[in-house]
Amino acid sequence: MAAPKAPLLDSAGKKSKDLTLEASVFGAELKPHVVHETVRAELNADRAGTRAAKSRGLVRGGRAKPWRQKGTGRARAGTTRAPHWTGGGVAFAPTPRDFEVKVNRKARRSALRGVLSQHAADGTFGVLDGASFSEPSTRAAVELLANWGQELPVVVVTGDEQNVSKSFRNIDRVVVTTPDKLEVAALVWARSVLVTQDALERVQEKAS
Repeated sequence: MAAPKAPLLDSAGKKSKDLTLEASVFGAELKPHVVHETVRAELNADRAGTRAAKSRGLVRGGRAKPWRQKGTGRARAGTTRAPHWTGGGVAFAPTPRDFEVKVNRKARRSALRGVLSQHAADGTFGVLDGASFSEPSTRAAVELLANWGQELPVVVVTGDEQNVSKSFRNIDRVVVTTPDKLEVAALVWARSVLVTQDALERVQEKAS
């Protein structure tokens, strides 16, 4: 099997050469069930879980029985804070909860390798020469994406290249992130992935 390769692009989006990628990271097998579990865990981790409402025991007041048990002709009632009363509590009220789903570290790395390998195999993975951006330029970033010819949305992974991140961060349907914050969900969402040379090694370390 040939070693996976990716084009090295300059600030104009032109390919200068093909880079050989780490075969253990970009030549891995895609396991859909592992990717599904990892994406589900990442999306659940972003949920706040702070939704709440007051049950009948938490609503203020309602301690006294509104009327006597018998002889009034009305249905018996023990509190004015029952769910069917105006101003009462909520039946089966939601409470704050944690949506965390545990996924083993090996499974997360396997999912990351699988998605990266799929992008490399489909030709939607590119490497950017971050040094070619001498200053922030959104116009240059737009031209780069147009000349590269890949579909949006795009995930751009940068290291310490501030000029690159500032150039891409204001473009619609382009997400700029760093290797330590790179998630499988973002790679699944993206139609193409662009990684700077500085960040490529850290991405491969994270996935290996």
